[in-house]
Amino acid sequence: MQGANMSYLGKRDPNHYGSTTAAQLDELVKAHAKSKGYDLEIFYTNTEGQAIDKIYSAVEKGVEGIVMNPGGFTYSGVSLRDCLISVPVPYVEVHMLSEKDWSGESVTMAAGDGKISGFGTYSYILGLDAMLNILTTAKK
Repeated sequence: MQGANMSYLGKRDPNHYGSTTAAQLDELVKAHAKSKGYDLEIFYTNTEGQAIDKIYSAVEKGVEGIVMNPGGFTYSGVSLRDCLISVPVPYVEVHMLSEKDWSGESVTMAAGDGKISGFGTYSYILGLDAMLNILTTAKK
């Protein structure tokens, strides 16, 4: 899941976030999921309520885990955090920038099983691998 402002990747402050577009990032993570043999759904939203609705719907449909860059919800997404805490699936938070490059605390991380940050678009690959590890370990 991609939170507020993430759909504008490649256009939004490329000196800070890089030139990879949202579509290019989508292809990168889809290829990774295919190579590892799991299904992946990508969802972008700039609205916290839509993110919450999507999470509840996905859990009801059997999603096993959530990997998300909350984007702009990182600092203000208290309702999103409460949603993530309430669902019975693991949550891994990813950020392209390292913590030293953003200000404030992540309110959504209170729901997290782990956080990956600072590796640009590769943070997503690391986050997906972390989720795969969580799910594989839980099944043993």
